[in-house]
Amino acid sequence: MSKLAGKTAVVTGAASGIGLAAVKLFAEEGANVLAIDRDAATLEKAVAGLAPQVAAFAADVTDETALAAAMAEAAQRFGGIDVVVPNAGIFGQHARIEDCPIDMMNKVLEINVSGVVATIKHAVPYLKKRGGGAIVITSSVGALVGNPGSVAYASSKHALTAVMKVAAIELAPYKIRVNTVNPGLVDTPMIHAIETDLAPGDRAKGRAILEDATLMKRYVEPSEVAGLMLFLASDAGSFCTGAMYLIDGGMQYFVQQ
Repeated sequence: MSKLAGKTAVVTGAASGIGLAAVKLFAEEGANVLAIDRDAATLEKAVAGLAPQVAAFAADVTDETALAAAMAEAAQRFGGIDVVVPNAGIFGQHARIEDCPIDMMNKVLEINVSGVVATIKHAVPYLKKRGGGAIVITSSVGALVGNPGSVAYASSKHALTAVMKVAAIELAPYKIRVNTVNPGLVDTPMIHAIETDLAPGDRAKGRAILEDATLMKRYVEPSEVAGLMLFLASDAGSFCTGAMYLIDGGMQYFVQQ
């Protein structure tokens, strides 16, 4: 039996990477999925040809009005909401604190933290109506470590741990489970940009530097992260809430050495 049969999931940042992998896997497992991304054209292209129960909705997670409309669309189209994946996020700029542009840092926090809170805020009424559900937040190994040059990103991911813990406590009486998935280096456009920052003009060298920062000596695939999300979103994870779930290839140990 499909693991999400009869359920409806909402995924932000759904046009690429982890978000798109989650959309595909959730749909394969029987879920209706509302895929949200701020770039309408890219999103439509990404979900074209997927299962008929996947619908695209263009919205920016920093726009509460648009998020509220997205949640209402999911509930109206599919009859309710059971699973929410606040996945939209950016890295910002690789910069040490003494060189960190504060406007860049504020933008990272706005999208990565406030955007997640707003996504949860506008989804909760629908999850309550369903009598419970699951919220799976995309975080990072950056929630545990402090890599040099990542003050904006690391700050945002550390903050998401607090968001998850507060939400888990507040929403437990309504049978709504809240967890974070904390990947290491995921093979996505975000990491490709960091490769270039580390080794301008030689992305392969940048990739080698990053891969060497994990015990497994490779990147994690978006589909692997989506698989962990599926576990937490499904009945298999019915007793899991208020926790971080690492999928980082042991990167946290390397960084701490």
